[in-house]
Amino acid sequence: MDIQRIGVVGAGQMGAGIAQVAAVAGLDVVVTDVSQASLDKGEAGVAKSLGRLVKKEKITQEDADAAAARIKWTQDLQSHSDRQLVVEAVTENEELKAKIFRELDGLMPAGAILASNTSSISITRLAAATQRPEHFIGMHFMNPVPIMKLVEVIRGIATSDETFAQVKALAEKMGKITTMSRDYPGFLANRILMPMINEAFYTLMEGVGSAEDIDTTMKLGANHPMGPLTLADFIGLDTCLYIMEVLHDGLGDGKYRPCPLLRQHVDAGWLGRKTGRGVFNYND
Repeated sequence: MDIQRIGVVGAGQMGAGIAQVAAVAGLDVVVTDVSQASLDKGEAGVAKSLGRLVKKEKITQEDADAAAARIKWTQDLQSHSDRQLVVEAVTENEELKAKIFRELDGLMPAGAILASNTSSISITRLAAATQRPEHFIGMHFMNPVPIMKLVEVIRGIATSDETFAQVKALAEKMGKITTMSRDYPGFLANRILMPMINEAFYTLMEGVGSAEDIDTTMKLGANHPMGPLTLADFIGLDTCLYIMEVLHDGLGDGKYRPCPLLRQHVDAGWLGRKTGRGVFNYND
């Protein structure tokens, strides 16, 4: 199956980014969200991102206009009924994701693929909410989607070889490089990344170094483009905490215990850039 028509559920930063790279690759895209405000914000964000690419001469204005025209923004989930593949990109809530997949499973044609952009939730469990586990897969895009080259492809226990090959080819058509992960908590990227961020919080909590010194040490000492605490603020501290909880619960190892300081920041509503305050204060 040559995938030409895709859907995206969720018009947030990740969903809008996925829609953009798909449209730039020439695909016909439908984006749905329960909130019209989120759809409007997503559409405006894509327009702004395409404008930056034109300014940097990465694409022409004609290409940007054509890409924008390929994306339909709607609250109607039924718009996915003719899609060959739909990527779910809503908040990291397993119950919500399973509900969405049950609805999509009932309206999409036989053989169509369901994919989740989850960063940590079991693909096998999500697939079990549908009647097509062989056509279910994880497609974990990195943030920001238009810039980051990686897509982690995660196979559930029932994912077919054909589904994997089609999704890998689709990601490459979008200009991405893929890695394949087995369905274990955190997959590859977050199994490695989140414990590092969690340990950075422990070193901050224990007074080993200041937030600035921790980040500078990793930037200049390990050649990271962004320090772990700045990165955590960018990702969202609530997301970091959730993934650490998934790792701790799923693997049962004390080394994945979320740092109390990370939990305290989330309890305070200091979630990072999106709230103006995390480890660092962005209100200034």
